[in-house]
Amino acid sequence: MRWGSGVVAALGLLLAAAAHADGGPGGGGFSIPPDPRIATVARDAAPLWDWRDADLERELQRSMKNLGLARALDRRTLSVALVDVTEPTRPRVAAIHGDHMFYAASLPKIAVMLAVFQKAHDGELSISGSVWEAMKAMIRRSSNRASTELMHLVGKSYIAEVLADPRYRLYDPIHNGGLWAGKDYASAGLWRRDPLHDKSHGATTMQVARFFYLLHTGRLVSPAASAQMKVLLADSEIDHKFVKGLKTTRPDAVVYRKAGTWQNWHADGALIERGDGTTYIAVALTSDSRGRWWLPRIIVAMDRLVSRRRPASAAASPDAPEATAN
Repeated sequence: MRWGSGVVAALGLLLAAAAHADGGPGGGGFSIPPDPRIATVARDAAPLWDWRDADLERELQRSMKNLGLARALDRRTLSVALVDVTEPTRPRVAAIHGDHMFYAASLPKIAVMLAVFQKAHDGELSISGSVWEAMKAMIRRSSNRASTELMHLVGKSYIAEVLADPRYRLYDPIHNGGLWAGKDYASAGLWRRDPLHDKSHGATTMQVARFFYLLHTGRLVSPAASAQMKVLLADSEIDHKFVKGLKTTRPDAVVYRKAGTWQNWHADGALIERGDGTTYIAVALTSDSRGRWWLPRIIVAMDRLVSRRRPASAAASPDAPEATAN
């Protein structure tokens, strides 16, 4: 299947909706009347914002304040998201500045991985041994060379189409952007910066959380493809940030993660399966040089907030899909 113009049209409609709601990417002077087709395009298969838990969000705010990070949050140099998916049909979501777009360095390499699996699913690519090894290097060691090779293999415009596809909506102008990978991981090779924020490699915490939610429920391409992506994400060879923090408190946890670092920008996103059965998604993005020390403490604080037990009276989120075994 080739999406091409169909997905470009969908992105255009979503951009129109965002411009109409917010006065345009620059905050003013750009207004497009709403298109009646937007309601169809904008249906969300994983509406994390609709599943926000006010109590969990207050606890998250309190935890960040206790870590001494209130000023970073006030300045929007830090964004965090936490999604308890122990019961996938009853997700609990908390976020602070969840739609704030950051330069995310290597974290958007997960978008390249997704595009490889999607293109293989569409019958346009074979995941050979060399392709698999390149993905391992890209995800586990964060190899820029392997990432660039894979971006050339699938095409940067194809990556953008996958991210904008309504099934995933990992780049969604209605939510101020999201995952974007529009440039080689090299000094050259720019294709296109993201339409809203002019970033070559970007992310928001909530869209990264969406990626891991779809992964957890087997909805990234297919249950089989989701399982293979989890294999790639499970064995990070870089022991820092979330991995470093969890090793001190949850050495039994299985961590499916991808991080990113460049100058002052620090990013980490993960699906975490604890030995006690609790499963959650954690994401943190920061533009502060101290982020490398913040992230190990942030993940420990987040881990303390999630619990396997829930009130017996808790109702399932009405739009939450059933979990898909993977």
